[in-house]
Amino acid sequence: MMEVKDTERELQQFRTRITVLGAMVFICFGLLLARFIWLQVVKYKDFAVKAEENRIAIVPIVPNRGLILDRNGVVLARNYSAFTLEITPSKLSMTLDETIDELSKLVEIEVKDRKRFKKLLEESKGFESVPLRTRLNDEEVARFSAQRFRFPGVEVQARLFRQYPLGETASHVIGYIGRVSRAEAKAIEETDDAANYKGSEHIGKEGLEKSYEKQLHGTTGYEEVEVSAGGRAIRTLSRTPAVAGSNLILSIDIELQKVVEEAFGERRGALVAIEPETGDILAYVSRPGYDPNLFVDGIDAQSWNELNTSLDRPMVNRPLSGTYAPGSTFKPFMALAALELGKRRPGDTTYDPGFYYLGGHKFNDDVVGGHGTVDMHKSIVVSCNTYYYALGHDMGIDAISGFMKPFGFGQQTGIDLENEKTGVLPSQEWKRKRFKGAAGRWVGGDTISVSNGSGYNAYTPLQIAHAVANLANNGVVMKPHLVKIVEDGATRARKLTVPKESYRIPLKQENIDTIKSAMVGVTTEAGGTGVRAFAGAGYTVGGKTGTAQVITIRSGEKYNAARLAERLRDNALFTAFAPADKPRIVLALVVENAGKGGAEAAPIARKALDYYLLGKRPAEKDSTKVPKEDAEMVVPVEGQTLEEQAALAEFERRAPSQPPQSPQPQPQQQPAGAAPAAPVPPVRKKP
Repeated sequence: MMEVKDTERELQQFRTRITVLGAMVFICFGLLLARFIWLQVVKYKDFAVKAEENRIAIVPIVPNRGLILDRNGVVLARNYSAFTLEITPSKLSMTLDETIDELSKLVEIEVKDRKRFKKLLEESKGFESVPLRTRLNDEEVARFSAQRFRFPGVEVQARLFRQYPLGETASHVIGYIGRVSRAEAKAIEETDDAANYKGSEHIGKEGLEKSYEKQLHGTTGYEEVEVSAGGRAIRTLSRTPAVAGSNLILSIDIELQKVVEEAFGERRGALVAIEPETGDILAYVSRPGYDPNLFVDGIDAQSWNELNTSLDRPMVNRPLSGTYAPGSTFKPFMALAALELGKRRPGDTTYDPGFYYLGGHKFNDDVVGGHGTVDMHKSIVVSCNTYYYALGHDMGIDAISGFMKPFGFGQQTGIDLENEKTGVLPSQEWKRKRFKGAAGRWVGGDTISVSNGSGYNAYTPLQIAHAVANLANNGVVMKPHLVKIVEDGATRARKLTVPKESYRIPLKQENIDTIKSAMVGVTTEAGGTGVRAFAGAGYTVGGKTGTAQVITIRSGEKYNAARLAERLRDNALFTAFAPADKPRIVLALVVENAGKGGAEAAPIARKALDYYLLGKRPAEKDSTKVPKEDAEMVVPVEGQTLEEQAALAEFERRAPSQPPQSPQPQPQQQPAGAAPAAPVPPVRKKP
């Protein structure tokens, strides 16, 4: 009986074990089935794509960068194809230095190539190819190809290169491109354009190349390429072509640009010429300049150091970011403000004894002994400081500031370049914010200095030219621009960048005509500070000379340029519009530390206007230089592929830190024991 019970128990245990084992087998098969369904049904598409990617590579096609041309179709920036020797450090079988040494036996590699390569290598990732030598000739390509098996990780690639055919000419306008840095690559990845920059190695760094990067870059295409297990391309499965970038047609007349740059010679400074009716910038000169071609492959350390340590600061874009006191070029606007605000009439006169007193402080005129009786017309023609000292005192700084603002003084013009400086249009509010405590209080002497174009005034050459253009255009304001037309890279459709006026300054035409007439007198009448520069010009010019201090001269001390270091001497300025009756061109220029505006700046303007209006190029000998004894007498107030070539030919057939600021002049303190201050020269008004 006991024996039967044991058998039954064993059978029960066996059945239990079989059941558990069967359940476990069932569960395992269930899990396998679930995994199979997950892989083959749920995730089928994802894994199919990954499997396809193991067989198909997506290769980006970098678009041709858009061309940059002047208003007459002269090419200023273009592309061409050339061979580049590139190294991918992660794939090398030798050390980097050993590889370069061995390569130098086949291809000429200079010290500057090594330095540039190391600089680019620091900015790249280890798995990216970095160019060691660019623009290899056919013989060098052949020598390397024959020994290529010795150099895993080294390849010869055909690349598109940017070229600036005119070199230094208009360099601050065009700018340059360079290799994409890590910071730029990271910034691109965070934008919607990330996919469009796949395969792109260069980006606009300065000038129009940077501000119009999006238009110039174009749209990246791609190829689907079947590859072998070893990564070798077998065949192209599909292709979406790239769309070339848009072409930029500038408002610049490159021949006028050349004339002006040559006229500056070795002198430092800036000139901006504008067509007032359209806002087209005809010439945009910053001297000295630089060669943008140096940056395309990555500038070498020596060249970069020379550009950045030069006292002449060739990398500074002076028309855009250099701020200068306007000197006497400010006077026509002061006179116009007086007329518009009812502070003066054209025939009202002021007696100029050669100085002006305010609160016991003496402000000198530009001529010892003064100009005598001066009306508004004469004040501009002979550039009489005393007239404007009295006028500024009567107007007050806030009235001056309010009138000047619509003309663009101390305001960004909105030009199509980045990093435009605002400058300084002084006012009581500005000084309170700029200086703390008692130093922020506006005093009468501040107004006197500002009214003469000195003091806290600080404007860019672009702002001064823009203001003169607004005056010449009778108050109609056009936004100044360098790119006139953008031509679409795909459709060739053209679009104006500035199709209409920005706004109008409410001015009386009779008042504008009064100021223009006086500015014509500057270049045509006896005593005019610009007469000698424009003698026999063959056209009528309205102009204004200016001289602005760079340093403050101590009380009781006379300005003597010969005793000052060259870079501490006065800046020379000149503004002009011509022809006077219907202006086609307006310009403003500054020559740093050159002295008198009539002697140094006006002759450069004469050459520019002669070329633009008459087609006359300067002779070998500088015949427009004004003798110093006849200059403005100013005593400062103290104080490609074949496809690309064909496309270009078709296009051309269809295409027609910061210079020194002028500090505020210090008024001359009346010495103790001196005779009582002379009365303020009276303003005499006609009945």
